[in-house]
Amino acid sequence: MTTNNPSRTCLFTGEEKPQDQLLRFTLTPDRQVVPDFKKRLPGQGFYITNSKQILANAVSKNIFKKLGKHTVIMPNLLEIVENILKNRALESINLAKKAGVLVSGFDKVKEKLTADKVAFVLEATDAGADGHSKILAAGKNVEILTLFSIEELDKALNRTNTVHAALLKSEMAQMVYNQLQKWQNFINS
Repeated sequence: MTTNNPSRTCLFTGEEKPQDQLLRFTLTPDRQVVPDFKKRLPGQGFYITNSKQILANAVSKNIFKKLGKHTVIMPNLLEIVENILKNRALESINLAKKAGVLVSGFDKVKEKLTADKVAFVLEATDAGADGHSKILAAGKNVEILTLFSIEELDKALNRTNTVHAALLKSEMAQMVYNQLQKWQNFINS
């Protein structure tokens, strides 16, 4: 299966990149710059590299003036984008749980790892070193993502004390992985 991922140019860096490495914004008819990640808002669309630092630089250097002199930028645009991406990542985890392709709890995760049914593992940022080393041993070649705290995973999964969760191999796991990567790329670059 091939995916159509056309390239676009970052308004700030001028680099051409695949759309999945960019954040889409729209200049609305009333000249406001707003996030438009679902590509549904009316107005002129443009792209910024998916990076917190690049977006912060674009805002601080007022790069949006390229779109016109009366362009309005929300003072908390960076915070809004960060919250949207984080919430989309957490919502995708919850959706995977509802679809039945996510297991949580150390024993269940370890069982699925042993059976080679895991696409990747989510581990809380505040997980203990002992549990981490055991998960590494059970899933030697499985990627472990550490993006959220126990509290954040608990809220996303409506559980308590979620330290480890495994996404089972499926198309849904790929969708979740893409959302998590988008979040990770934003906060880490």
